[in-house]
Amino acid sequence: MTSVADPAMTHSRPTPAVAAPVASTRDIRLDFFRGIAMFIILCAHTPRNFFTSWIPARWGFSDATEIFVFCSGMASAIAFGRTFDRAGWSLGTARVGHRVWQVYWAHIGMFFAIATMLAAIDQAGNFDKTYIGSLNLWKFFDDPGPELVGIFTLTYVPNYFDILPMYMVILAMMPVVMALSRINLWAMAGVIALVWLFAQRSVLDVLGLGHLHLGFPAEPWSDRKWFFNPFGWQLIFFTGFAFMRGWIPKPPVNRVLLVVAAVIVIANIPFSNIGVREFGFDWARDWRVDHRGLFNKSDFGILRYAHFLALAYLCWVAAGEGGARLKVSGDGTLARLWRGLLAMILKVGQQSLAVFVFSMFFARLSGFVMDQVEGGRTTWNMTLANFLGFGALIAVAYSVAWFKSHPWRVAK
Repeated sequence: MTSVADPAMTHSRPTPAVAAPVASTRDIRLDFFRGIAMFIILCAHTPRNFFTSWIPARWGFSDATEIFVFCSGMASAIAFGRTFDRAGWSLGTARVGHRVWQVYWAHIGMFFAIATMLAAIDQAGNFDKTYIGSLNLWKFFDDPGPELVGIFTLTYVPNYFDILPMYMVILAMMPVVMALSRINLWAMAGVIALVWLFAQRSVLDVLGLGHLHLGFPAEPWSDRKWFFNPFGWQLIFFTGFAFMRGWIPKPPVNRVLLVVAAVIVIANIPFSNIGVREFGFDWARDWRVDHRGLFNKSDFGILRYAHFLALAYLCWVAAGEGGARLKVSGDGTLARLWRGLLAMILKVGQQSLAVFVFSMFFARLSGFVMDQVEGGRTTWNMTLANFLGFGALIAVAYSVAWFKSHPWRVAK
């Protein structure tokens, strides 16, 4: 990082330090990998989906959540960083606040849509299980009054519904980070690292400081906290944010870094779910039990960070500068098919909030349908359900983009 602490002098009066220029255009790699993350998230949230055997989470410590949060940090640097630069800190903060407001209502709407769907399923017939119980919503339906207050105040956040609250808190931290960046980038980095450290319960427990663990209560009747701890996950968000702002220089493409990144990714496999369950690395299972805090998903353990950065570097290099290797030329059938597929993936990545909310709803609906179809979760049935889901995400992305284009403004 480079410091911006020394102000320029004009007429003997110091002017505020100006942040490094933010990128003005979206790198297609950003939307491509965020789009891929949306498809993975759909698979991961569909109950008993065998496609999840092949997602990144099964082969290493990090998963699609890191892709989503990291790319969201990069996108936020473009969308909001430019406002801070051009309109000032106050208006930049106002724009961030508006986005938090949008995400808040997306969260509220998603909760009630999914809860209503599950309740309707339970009332529609006698099934082998109670579907509101599949997301542990008993308390909400048994005594909705207090839990309605909890839902709207974010003091009741069931596990399935805590990604967007985490995202809101991280967004709310952005004005503070931007203010610190105008003072000194190292001070800003230190604050981000310190906040992450105080989100690591395993570290604080060793130091006898467990009572200082940062987190938000997830339900009034227990001491459980939000599964996705925003104070831990902000580290990966602001890493992506810093790369796109230019506060962290892009890493060079060289053999040494490629080898190091590949070694980290491969070394993760024995400790992964695949390594323990399929390859039989029993010693790795014991290690995981003894060192759970290092890769804890809730607090965003450090090994998740290391694995993601290594994997991201390899993918970044593979995609080429500006995503050059994702683009193909020629008029062949395969080239045309790839260009069409790429366009759909990019569209999904560009409309990630709407796609994410829909995917969470669709995943539960898909799980219910798979419970009822004749033959159950056969390879064919589940494959068809997944691809129908992928098609639905693409349709949602294009529909949302169409509405955002305000086509009625030019209609005659």
